[in-house]
Amino acid sequence: MTPVIAIFDVGKTNKKLFLFDEHYQIVFERSARFLETVDEDGDPCENLESLRLSVFDSLHEVFRREEFAIKAVNFTSYGASFVYIDEAGRPVAPLYNYLKSFPAELQQRLYEDYGGVEQFSLDTASPALGSLNSGLQLLRIRETKADVFKKMKYALHLPQYLSFLISGKVCTDMTSIGCHTALWDFNLSDYHRWVRDSGLEDKFAPILQGDAVFDSTFLGSEFKVGIGLHDSSSALIPYLLNFHEPFVLISTGTWCISLNPFNDSPLTEEELKKDCLFYLSYTGSPVKASRLFAGYEHEVQSKRIADYFQVSAAKFKSLRIDWDIVAKLQKGEVSPSLDAFSKIDLRVYEDYIEAYHALILFLIHAQFASTKLVLDGVDIKRMFVDGGFSRNDIYMHLLARTFSDMEVYAASMAQATAVGAALVIHHEWNSQPIPNDIIELRYYRG
Repeated sequence: MTPVIAIFDVGKTNKKLFLFDEHYQIVFERSARFLETVDEDGDPCENLESLRLSVFDSLHEVFRREEFAIKAVNFTSYGASFVYIDEAGRPVAPLYNYLKSFPAELQQRLYEDYGGVEQFSLDTASPALGSLNSGLQLLRIRETKADVFKKMKYALHLPQYLSFLISGKVCTDMTSIGCHTALWDFNLSDYHRWVRDSGLEDKFAPILQGDAVFDSTFLGSEFKVGIGLHDSSSALIPYLLNFHEPFVLISTGTWCISLNPFNDSPLTEEELKKDCLFYLSYTGSPVKASRLFAGYEHEVQSKRIADYFQVSAAKFKSLRIDWDIVAKLQKGEVSPSLDAFSKIDLRVYEDYIEAYHALILFLIHAQFASTKLVLDGVDIKRMFVDGGFSRNDIYMHLLARTFSDMEVYAASMAQATAVGAALVIHHEWNSQPIPNDIIELRYYRG
């Protein structure tokens, strides 16, 4: 039987199960989608019962397979979401959507009581994001649903609830609590004073580091259960374990998130206004991060270019950088504002190739401004880019030229988030050393 670890990777849309062997090769994969349900206000939310049943159905399937020996199970999922359970471990409220509107008066009162929105946001490294600050969701329940709050024994972040389903043990994990929750005071490395003042601290389980495990059994088999991780922090783990010289990681997708685990300088008001914040690593160390909605902007503007020049947007994927076009474009003004390209009349470009080069050039200027927020004051010589833009030849070359004082690499790794959740408890299930070839790198010159 092949020793494996089972990883549940729970996204907003896709819920995946992977089995990794001791060399971190995927030997089994299963994916599911659930229809959302609605909360008591009619707002869409996760179907908790479907998710719970899916976890157990998936485990039944893989534990019955004679070719695999399940040594461990771990979880990673999106953040900013709590499951509220009673003494018996049953949910007492829906898993509210982090996009649910938040009562403005309640939010304002909290800020006013603790130094104003800017000071509160700086202390908690949490831009004012309403329900996306998941700690405020719990405050809303306390203030508006006294009966639910009284029944509630624990508020568990989603990854820890999934772990609880298998282990029966409750805990709080650093990566989830440090994810713009408005709960953690980064100056004190402890819960913010408002959490204690509001009587919320008792609703949180003990804090454990991300590499903690519990013993468990299922269908007569003994194995280890990880405590679960927030997905952004989980995706950083393979890099932290493979590279020990300081680096910055730009994780690209709909959002392009620049992560610097080697910068713990306090946030400034200016950085906060520019969507800069802190995450916490699985060891509890601060990770300075800045966010840019560049993947979404790329998708919208690529479609605009394709429609105008009457070509398929698929053509852009095979384009290689043309330095003559870049030189021509740089004679004009290029703004670092993310929406700058959207305001340009496409008639100024000769063809779709020139227009697409211009789009990427504008995006790189915006990316430079965003990434620089996490680099200031820290000597970083190496940059990794993973996700969609790492496969974009024009983007990577222009990024390498823009950050000419750094080594810039396109990094590719299958299912980085899931791999991170497996690696963090490597020593608990894997008899082999951590492989040094998990991440494939391609070096780019400017």
